[in-house]
Amino acid sequence: MPEIARTGSCLCGGVQFSVAGEPRRVGLCHCKDCRKTSGSAFHAFAVWPLQAFEISGITSTYGARSFCPTCGSRVPFVGEEEVEVPIGSLDVAPTEGLVPDYELWIGRRESWLQPLPAAHQFDHDRVAVDSVAGDEIDPGPQQESAEVGSTADLSLNGNDLQSKDPADPASKGPAA
Repeated sequence: MPEIARTGSCLCGGVQFSVAGEPRRVGLCHCKDCRKTSGSAFHAFAVWPLQAFEISGITSTYGARSFCPTCGSRVPFVGEEEVEVPIGSLDVAPTEGLVPDYELWIGRRESWLQPLPAAHQFDHDRVAVDSVAGDEIDPGPQQESAEVGSTADLSLNGNDLQSKDPADPASKGPAA
């Protein structure tokens, strides 16, 4: 069976990316930050391993959010080991197989939205679960993101993150 490949971009096409294979997880977040940055009642996203991701174009960051500096569209956020892809930035809709398996910050979910039946529900951020033992695992400290307001001309293939501007602090790669 061939590996699934998905492509995506910002609204103007200045940032383009692709992901290969299945995501590690798919989620919805109802937190204040995700609501504000998405302009919606929640943010839908999928997380892939960094090795499955390629991106090109100039991106900017504000906190832990990445966007196109030309059109303002949210684009994938690149962490140290994973990449978070906004589902709405994928080129093909509907997105076959990308069904959320968890929801975050459910106390902020709008009353007119129902919980997803098979999705894990988290009061705040996700807690990793050891799939063998069923025990909760502390995912570790949350890292601060790259400098607020940074811009980078990215060419990323797998683990190679390179900025074309060596003076740019984002050239070291944003933190997850």
